Amino acid sequence: MKITGNTILITGGGSGIGRALAEAFHKLGNKVVIAGRRKQALDETTAANPGMASALLDIEDAASIRQFAAQVALDYPTLNVVINNAGIMRPENLLAQPEDQNTALADAEATITTNLLGPIRLTAALLPLLQKQHQATIMTVSSGLAFIPMALTPTYNATKAAIHSWSQSLRYQLKATNIEVLELVPPYVQTELMGSAQAADPRAMPLQEFLDEVINLIKTQPSATEILVERVKPLRFAEQNGKEKYDAFFQTFNDAMNHPH
Repeated sequence: MKITGNTILITGGGSGIGRALAEAFHKLGNKVVIAGRRKQALDETTAANPGMASALLDIEDAASIRQFAAQVALDYPTLNVVINNAGIMRPENLLAQPEDQNTALADAEATITTNLLGPIRLTAALLPLLQKQHQATIMTVSSGLAFIPMALTPTYNATKAAIHSWSQSLRYQLKATNIEVLELVPPYVQTELMGSAQAADPRAMPLQEFLDEVINLIKTQPSATEILVERVKPLRFAEQNGKEKYDAFFQTFNDAMNHPH
């Protein structure tokens, strides 16, 4: 991926990793458009970064995504980078299911719609525009939890594992086109994805430290298909150590994440 001179759309760009990426790419000389469903967060981000644009997007609404993509093609005909960053992460106790099954599954269904169907739908809607560009990039955001699940958030892990698999297939299908497919694999980062406690959790990677390493990797490894900071590699490559060591790591990792800090 070239680092400057792009027109970049970032979903979930009003907070967390999305906002950090948006501000970094904005400073590097790209036209950045952030999208999300919280107008206040979008407005605060664009106000802090003159020249950055925003657009409302309900990533859970299939019809809304199609309308959004059509408007983006009109407003930003040079769009050549899409970063599918929007996501939600909710704890689920699979044993404590209420009698109302609709309530029980609401978090799981919202997570799948946002984290998996959202990127699939938005990418499909924007592919015709991306194919018109000289060079284009689709970046998906998975997670280290795609490779070592955190049992507290089962559906989140599953959607990120699915995004990893989907990204591989998309990359293969687009290999003869002008569109590259990159996968950003964050570790546990200090954001408010799981609430304010996560942003201050000393076990999590500081957001600025994560961002600096990501931008450096994009600059120095332009042909890499997976963007892996050092902190996420033990999760990403855990299976290479064999099932016995993987199982032990899974146990230790989940015990640690469930232990109050």
